Amino acid sequence: MGSPDFAVPSLNALVEAGHDVIAAYAQPPRPAGRGKAERKTAVHERAEALGIEVRTPRTLRDADEQARFRSLDADMAVVAAYGLILPKPILEAPKGCVNVHASLLPRWRGAAPIQRAILAGDEVSGVTIMKMDEGLDTGPMLLRRELDIRGKNAGQVTEELSFLGAQALVDWLADPSAPEPQPDGGVTYAPKIDKAEARIDWSRSAEEIERQVRAFAPTPGAWFEANGERVKLLDAETVDGVGSPGEVVGRPLVVACGEDALYCRTVQRAGKGVMRIEELLRGFAIPEGAILA
Repeated sequence: MGSPDFAVPSLNALVEAGHDVIAAYAQPPRPAGRGKAERKTAVHERAEALGIEVRTPRTLRDADEQARFRSLDADMAVVAAYGLILPKPILEAPKGCVNVHASLLPRWRGAAPIQRAILAGDEVSGVTIMKMDEGLDTGPMLLRRELDIRGKNAGQVTEELSFLGAQALVDWLADPSAPEPQPDGGVTYAPKIDKAEARIDWSRSAEEIERQVRAFAPTPGAWFEANGERVKLLDAETVDGVGSPGEVVGRPLVVACGEDALYCRTVQRAGKGVMRIEELLRGFAIPEGAILA
């Protein structure tokens, strides 16, 4: 039971380890891209390629859908970034229900653990294989694996954790350990990212903004305004610099922050591809002394 790219390595690992995957549950296809054509999720596409039955209910709260799930008579349900809440009848249907969660629980329970870890300046994250219950990522832990996330953006961390989680999953299935209750201390929550959080506030420190850039790269992309246009900032580095917050104080594009400054390396204009800052500035002047919004 999974939907995005993050969940695909877990599906592959289950098949490669010889487990009989009797069905795959994924979010329904949704309109995407400029043409708004319906697009299947990554798990949907991969499961079809593997010849696995795919089910895409919009909810699992429906009694008929719950009966269909029970009829599978599964030994275990494996969940990885599925995107639907599993009600009690679903959790109780298979003999076990485990989740591949992208944090070291109990830190960062919730929807956006990778982004929240980067925003908070965590140096280490990881994955937790956990037994699911009705709470929000509150179930007992089965296995944890750590990952150094220093200097990495959300895209890089997501990819690395997807493979780390897949390996941890099949390792635990091959040699199951007893569930361990999560400790009461150290609980933090990772709420869903709000689009408003992606706008850069130059009055914040360069260190905070650099973390924001990494947390929102490649999507939704931290952004600022220049020449009345929104520009995404996808890669940046903290440097020494003094000036009013948002002031361009160095070339090719060094911007003063509330503390220190930020060297902007990689950007993207609306409707354009990702480009180095030097490429942007050849046709999009941002002179020294300009104030970015």
